[in-house]
Amino acid sequence: MSYFKEREAEINGSLLAVLSGENIIFLGPPGTAKTQLAKNICQSIEGGNFFNYLLTSFSTPEEIFGPLSLKALEEDEFRRKIDGCLPTSHIALLDEIFKASSAILNSLLTILNERKYHNGKEIIDVPLLSVFGASNEFPGEDESLEALYDRFLFRYRLTYIQDDENFRDLLFRGHDDFIPSVNIQVSEIYKLRESAKSIPIDPDVELIMVELRKNLQLQEIEISDRRWKKFIQVLKVAACSSGCMAVDRTMVLLLQHMLWNLPEEKENIRKKVFEIVVSGGINTEKLYQEADDLHAAASIALKNEIPVKVICDSCGEEFLLRQEIEKHHLSHKNHSYTLKKDGISKIYPYDNLVTEIDSINEMIGKKSTLTSAQKEVFENEINFVVNRIMHVKCKLEGERELLRCLIEKNIWLSILDRKEALMLHDSKIIELIDIEAIISKAQAMIGLENRKVKPKPQLAEEKAKITVADSFSSVNSFMKEIGSRLRLK
Repeated sequence: MSYFKEREAEINGSLLAVLSGENIIFLGPPGTAKTQLAKNICQSIEGGNFFNYLLTSFSTPEEIFGPLSLKALEEDEFRRKIDGCLPTSHIALLDEIFKASSAILNSLLTILNERKYHNGKEIIDVPLLSVFGASNEFPGEDESLEALYDRFLFRYRLTYIQDDENFRDLLFRGHDDFIPSVNIQVSEIYKLRESAKSIPIDPDVELIMVELRKNLQLQEIEISDRRWKKFIQVLKVAACSSGCMAVDRTMVLLLQHMLWNLPEEKENIRKKVFEIVVSGGINTEKLYQEADDLHAAASIALKNEIPVKVICDSCGEEFLLRQEIEKHHLSHKNHSYTLKKDGISKIYPYDNLVTEIDSINEMIGKKSTLTSAQKEVFENEINFVVNRIMHVKCKLEGERELLRCLIEKNIWLSILDRKEALMLHDSKIIELIDIEAIISKAQAMIGLENRKVKPKPQLAEEKAKITVADSFSSVNSFMKEIGSRLRLK
């Protein structure tokens, strides 16, 4: 049964935040099911207490942390009656959290990070598993609010339902009240966290994390050391609850919801995370440019000038070299071209134009050849690029099945994330095919044998890396059951 439409990523993030003991913030307009989501997750926790409050600039500490104890005041002690308030809750939802007054904020910062509350002279351990923050607007430039915002590791930007079918389902197809068929005890969550501490991290994950940090620094996006440390603990919990023996690189995809500071950074960071995780940071654009430069250099070396005047009939661009027409045709396949010869202009589609130019060259006896030294230089350069293509293609095709298996084991990835990861991987291979076509043209141009790029079979030891743990089956069962009831199937 689906309770929430278009909220799969938010549901996964909420559940993982609870299991890992981190806080989560929802930014977006009212009426996007923020409160209901938090309440339903709390219902799935056996014995969990839920605290919900809408904050304003006039809210007082008594409303959040409890009223002053009159009995304690008679004994000249400052102490609050905290029963039923935030310090005794397991899950809390603080709506419009950035409107909290400084009196509330001071105590809230310690609760969010250390899970401690100073109740008079006594320091109390707060049982909070996770705090859900919600706000209709992004916090302004205020040091106190920046410190508060930094304590929310999971960050989501919510919008209203976009799909028409989902909207109709929300309006006209009623749902029964949410009754969790599987509950999890608080003690199981603590047990999971303790066991997750010993989960190892794959070496490639360490490289990815360092590369991500460098990339964000280049974009002047600063992440506190505290958050980086917490990221690792979350990924360990994600791996442990997925039944994996180690944190693999697909777990890092979850950081797309934790790395951004400003909403406008979100999409760019998501793209960079996927690019580094899925393809190991392989830059096919650079490889494409190298191949294209080689092809252009070969054309110039062969003095591949056009013997007549050629102008694009659609945009008016004039061409001097054949590779200029080829490049233009790749971007404007429907354009036709005007060829001017002996004062006569005639319009040709691309294929007919190439044939006509070849005919003119043959008629005027134009021949272009390379010296032995030039040909050797081009051959070495082309072979170097071909070898790089072979290496990249073998790596990508060899990892495809491994990546698919790892994605299937990761219960925290949304359907959209799974599809996008595999599509991105496959798009890299398609880009390599285009690069091969350019190199083949360069090889044919200078009379070299066309070297085919053959994929290397996946190694058995690479397949053996995929392992599944049988521990924590109760947590796995909880995640799958609750997730299926909450999210849109």
